[in-house]
Amino acid sequence: MAKKKASPVKKTASKKIATKKVVETKKATAPKKVAVTKKAAPKKVAAKKVAVKKAVIAKKAAPKKVVKTAPSINKVEKSAIEKLVDAAVEGILEVKGRNISILDLRKIHNRVCDYYIICQADSNTQVNAIAGSVEEIVKKRVGDRPYHTEGFQNAEWVLVDYVTVVVHIFQTQIRSFYNLEALWADAEITKLAFD
Repeated sequence: MAKKKASPVKKTASKKIATKKVVETKKATAPKKVAVTKKAAPKKVAAKKVAVKKAVIAKKAAPKKVVKTAPSINKVEKSAIEKLVDAAVEGILEVKGRNISILDLRKIHNRVCDYYIICQADSNTQVNAIAGSVEEIVKKRVGDRPYHTEGFQNAEWVLVDYVTVVVHIFQTQIRSFYNLEALWADAEITKLAFD
């Protein structure tokens, strides 16, 4: 009898193990399929994210083009400044100012302006006439008026300030006393001497 009792228990146990294996295999295959389908969707989302990132990078690249166009604006400003310098020199020459020096201060770190124009005259009357001529010709050619003028009363040293360009008109002895060219010796100096 012992043999009979032992065999049914083994059979039932083996059936239970067999059914568990079937259930486990069914459970194991189902999540794999779900997992595969869930993994496929994020790949598509990841591809969309990559496309969005590329679009964002392309948008970030656009401001660099604006930065590249900025130097052309500086060139326009430089040409306007150079026109102002040319007009001021023409105004000085109109009334026979002498020993014209153009100091380019743009490479100096703590500069007060971009250009100094320095000239000299022989009398108070000529100093005032040169200053008036500079103002008139700059207004005609460039359309600018001086930001500040100074020294018309004594007429020994008249300063005409256009912010980026400052014109200094000296009497001869005052120019040699102050010697602005030596004070700004680091500047590039262009001397124009006319007889």
